[in-house]
Amino acid sequence: MGTDKAMLPIGGVSLLQLALDKARQVAPQTVIVGSRERYARYGNVIEDIIPGCGPLSGIHAALSITQAERNLILSVDMPLMSSQFLRWLLQQAATCSELAVVPLANGRMQPLCSVFRRVANHEVERGLRGGEYKVDRLFSILPTRVLAESEWRAAGFSPDIFCNINTPEEYDAIVARVEEASTASTKGPQS
Repeated sequence: MGTDKAMLPIGGVSLLQLALDKARQVAPQTVIVGSRERYARYGNVIEDIIPGCGPLSGIHAALSITQAERNLILSVDMPLMSSQFLRWLLQQAATCSELAVVPLANGRMQPLCSVFRRVANHEVERGLRGGEYKVDRLFSILPTRVLAESEWRAAGFSPDIFCNINTPEEYDAIVARVEEASTASTKGPQS
């Protein structure tokens, strides 16, 4: 993106603030994984313990400090994610014994919108120390419950919630979409 995605605005609010607002609706405590200097004004921050290893480092850092049995992992670059889905995801995790619960959307695992049990951190750290930085690798090692697209669609959720921002074009498209939806809702029903 050429810039800090977390600070990109959508509807006058940063991606980070959007993610925090949604997570705070469903979790008693939120922690930001990233630069303390950059993000401390937004809440509790932990920096990567094993830096330079991508998103798996962030999951490791979060699981290293948590006291919670189940931990919601949410990336800032999914601005259409809903707190309703996050609540549903946590409910699914509460009803199973697997160490990870991950939705499958558009044929891909969504590890940055998932739930990990704290004890999964042993395997996460082992992977990092062994040079395995792909989050998806964990799901072949950890007992994992995969939430099929048919399952979460049946619960009433749209695949749109998994749209993420990795390019300026994706950002522009989502901003336009949010603005269009906002304009439509302020106009109300047309007669």
